[in-house]
Amino acid sequence: MFAMLATPTRVRILWLLAQGERDVTSLAEATGATIPTVSQHLAKLRLAGLVLVRPEGRHQIYRVEDPHIIALVTQAVEHHQDLRGRTA
Repeated sequence: MFAMLATPTRVRILWLLAQGERDVTSLAEATGATIPTVSQHLAKLRLAGLVLVRPEGRHQIYRVEDPHIIALVTQAVEHHQDLRGRTA
């Protein structure tokens, strides 16, 4: 699992999904990555069992349900923001 969190884009994706469901396009816009890049990361996260997907029309909607993953990612992001705030 920690190998999946070693990529900043994956952490951003998980953090966004911890806040609610999203499709690939909105994840790409929010992370600044391309749609193909986000799709590749989501595929790896799905294989690792960290994200779930459901179809909605022509779109795939992704989510994180595991409260441990949500807590881990949220705490990591908050800790990083706190550290950045101390050096500013």
